[in-house]
Amino acid sequence: MGLITLKVEVGNPASPEVVETVEFLIDSGAIYSVVPTSVLEKLGIKPLTEEEFRLANGETIKRKKGVALFKYDKRIGGADVIFGEAGDSNLLGAFTLEALGLMLDPLKRKLKPIPMMLAVCEGQ
Repeated sequence: MGLITLKVEVGNPASPEVVETVEFLIDSGAIYSVVPTSVLEKLGIKPLTEEEFRLANGETIKRKKGVALFKYDKRIGGADVIFGEAGDSNLLGAFTLEALGLMLDPLKRKLKPIPMMLAVCEGQ
């Protein structure tokens, strides 16, 4: 199976018209997206917290986390973002895919739209 990459615009929710295009490796097994710190700082996105992550080899690392805007084609959504450091891959995680209304078809290795549903209580 090949790797799937995607070019996505990343922006600051406070200034959505200013964006940087980043090429991501799609990792539907990752919860958060990872964007280089230099890109996030250029966009004026500030970290809100720091999280601890466990790597595949069992090692734990800490990374800063904030919120970014993601744009792909005519889709736009906001999601948590990890401030990537040297050696980190640019990853597009599950939260960002869902925010964009997309999902990865694991068999065809292609993105497809998520059917958007909304629960409405009638009579209230």
